[in-house]
Amino acid sequence: MSRTAEETATQPDCWRRAADAAGTFDGLPRPGERVAVTGCGTSWFMAIAYAALREAAGQGETDAFASSEFPTGRAYDRVVAITRSGTTTEVLHLLGELRRTVPTLALTGDPKTPVMEAANAVAVLDWADEESVVQTRFATTALAFLRAGLGDIPGVKPVPEAAADAEEALTTPLPPALLTAEQWTFLGRGWTYGLALEAALKMREAAGAWTEAYPAMEYRHGPIAITGPGRVTWTFGTPPEGLTADVTRAGGTPITHPGLDPLAALVHAQRLAVTVSESRGHNPDHPRNLTRSVILPDL
Repeated sequence: MSRTAEETATQPDCWRRAADAAGTFDGLPRPGERVAVTGCGTSWFMAIAYAALREAAGQGETDAFASSEFPTGRAYDRVVAITRSGTTTEVLHLLGELRRTVPTLALTGDPKTPVMEAANAVAVLDWADEESVVQTRFATTALAFLRAGLGDIPGVKPVPEAAADAEEALTTPLPPALLTAEQWTFLGRGWTYGLALEAALKMREAAGAWTEAYPAMEYRHGPIAITGPGRVTWTFGTPPEGLTADVTRAGGTPITHPGLDPLAALVHAQRLAVTVSESRGHNPDHPRNLTRSVILPDL
């Protein structure tokens, strides 16, 4: 078993611990605050998901930006940065710019890194840190931590229930059509759009696969042209009415996970990425052209 697969399998326990930790942490955004969430790569996609969840919870206007595209002239009450390594150049540069103008919170997996001094407050999720280049458990645990801090969210399960669903996702066999496809498109609505982006990235990173991701209602506005035999359309959450029939009519394979928390469904996608990677002769622990953290010359 690859290290990536081993770390993927630990997510249910990580999420439960995150839910407990969120209940006692005193640095999360407060209801009514105008908040921005930021990160790079996978962390940015988790930021997108959290921003939508926070607004769905009625806790205030929440935006999400890639750290390199953050509008520093815009006024916020708090900025949340997600950085597994604590060393990502763009995140550290942004926190340095913002520190004197707005309270900042960082979520990290490593307490021995520069982010500890760069942010005003830090949530250390070191039990979810990873050796793998490709993020799995840290990203989902960071989202579980932030999600748990929101309390009750209409239409969204509590994190412990999502963890139970993740245990199911770790043992349910992957459908053969998923394993033999040549192309995968991931769709989501609201907070699950961030998960769709992340699922597509996992497949590209680990397996070098041809993947795309879109808001689910945008699929008929062009992307459906790629649908056909040997191609999968995977929707996180409930598909828009008629979309499954449209995919089937075009010869594609629709995939949904009714009743399963969408974050647990992301575990299915992580498993798929590892399985496809290995079937193609790749090593998911050592993806092409990637390092565990992007550290650039001074910006």
